[in-house]
Amino acid sequence: MEIELLNFGGYGYFILMAFIFTFANCIVLFFITSKELSEKEKLFLDEFKQPASVKIKVATQKRHTKAVLSGDSIF
Repeated sequence: MEIELLNFGGYGYFILMAFIFTFANCIVLFFITSKELSEKEKLFLDEFKQPASVKIKVATQKRHTKAVLSGDSIF
């Protein structure tokens, strides 16, 4: 029964080969795109002289946040 299901009416070989071919192409394209993205990212960081990681400063507006969240009038 299961072998008959994979046969696809006599076209199973062609269908499975098409799936394997498509899956292999998707994997190859993923790795090529990933490699190109990392190269472009390095060029961008070198051009703008920015470090690979950027520190994010958190705004210290707790005083204003407490006033707004408490329901007091801000005007």
